[in-house]
Amino acid sequence: MINCILQGWPPSPLDVFNSKRARGDSNLLPVDGCCFMDQVSLIEYIGAGLFSLALLHSFSTKFFVRLAKRSSSHSGLLMMLGEVEVVFGFWAFVLLGFMSAVDGYQSAVEYLDTRNFTEPLFVFVILVIAGTRPVLQAAQLLIDALDRLIPFPGTTAYYFLTLSIVPILGSFITEPAAMTLGAIILRDRYFTKRIPETMRYLTIAILLVNVSIGGVLTPYAAPPVLMVAGKWGWGLHHMLMNFGWKAVIAIFLNALIACLVFRKVLFSMGKQHEDHEVPRVPLVVMLIHLMALVLVVLFSHHPAVFMGVFLLFLGFTEAYHRYQSPLMLREGLLVAFFLAGLVVLGGLQKWWLEPILSSMSSTVLFGGATMLTAITDNAALTYLGSLVEDLSEVSKYALVAGAVTGGGLTVIANAPNPVSFSLLKNTFEHQSISPLSLFLYALTPTVIAGCCFMLL
Repeated sequence: MINCILQGWPPSPLDVFNSKRARGDSNLLPVDGCCFMDQVSLIEYIGAGLFSLALLHSFSTKFFVRLAKRSSSHSGLLMMLGEVEVVFGFWAFVLLGFMSAVDGYQSAVEYLDTRNFTEPLFVFVILVIAGTRPVLQAAQLLIDALDRLIPFPGTTAYYFLTLSIVPILGSFITEPAAMTLGAIILRDRYFTKRIPETMRYLTIAILLVNVSIGGVLTPYAAPPVLMVAGKWGWGLHHMLMNFGWKAVIAIFLNALIACLVFRKVLFSMGKQHEDHEVPRVPLVVMLIHLMALVLVVLFSHHPAVFMGVFLLFLGFTEAYHRYQSPLMLREGLLVAFFLAGLVVLGGLQKWWLEPILSSMSSTVLFGGATMLTAITDNAALTYLGSLVEDLSEVSKYALVAGAVTGGGLTVIANAPNPVSFSLLKNTFEHQSISPLSLFLYALTPTVIAGCCFMLL
């Protein structure tokens, strides 16, 4: 029976994906008197099953962290499985193991060769550069200047600006960079202080939602927009007129609500200036870091170029290490590993996602895209939508608006989300962020964003 099955398998999954579905083969094919499941369906079912397990695992990381603290012999392994950033990479390796066992390791290698890992590499590079002291001080100088103009008591103005202006900056310096800046500012100025756990969850939920919708002012900053802007001809004017101004209203509303809810905590904290703790970076060093950031953004689709810029940047930071804080290489690699695993597993989800998208009306599509984003990367969702022929302009808008609206519901909903998890999780109870709690706290800012996109 096993030989019967193996003899019917094509030499690589790529041949299976491209030819079998095109021929419209049935799910059961007879070979030498026996029947077995179509190879396309088998691989895709395995991929969907492992994707479901990875999703369940991502919601159970806190359980593994607790087990690690009780275990003495396997605490390291359990702690690794409790890292949100490890989840999808781990299950991607399980998928490759299945492919190798069934059809040889060449099949798994060929499948990996068909994946595009530009986004994980880009997020890694942009996270490391955006998290450096000179870039952070440049952003803080901007926020400090705006902070002086807003006569709010305590640290309310700084908190408001971090949750509003920083996400909007994501349209220009990319969402991963904005997420990095926002998470670091929140960590250093608020999350390391004694604040209620509810404030931590609502704050990170609003940051995730605002960053997700804050990248739609331009056609190049948000991953879900990048996937369709070129094919659908969406330029800067189109994004500003159809998405940008609505996103800005939602961002300010969400930030204002957070300030009102936690006004007593923010008032009691008082004005805090931490400049004395870290020496001021010279302007020329700040400009070189910002130049590296701009070059990486400009060549975000060309990994050979932006990786070269990154290597030069690493050399510069080593030459002037006195102006640097430790680079966030570990955090960047973990986030890249997460996204790479999502790319590997996500490549086998088209068979169930595409039919769902193509069968929805524009109104239902918005709600469906918002909820589907919670269980799959929103960039992958819009990419699959771009493959649907004859999609109306209303449906295109609903798909992208829904994808960015739901981008803050879970860690996998938007590519930059793992960045905030990596930077902020140690400030939460048990040094872990509960995905279920995050989902519940993110519902309100998500509804506000959805109303702005669909009613305005």
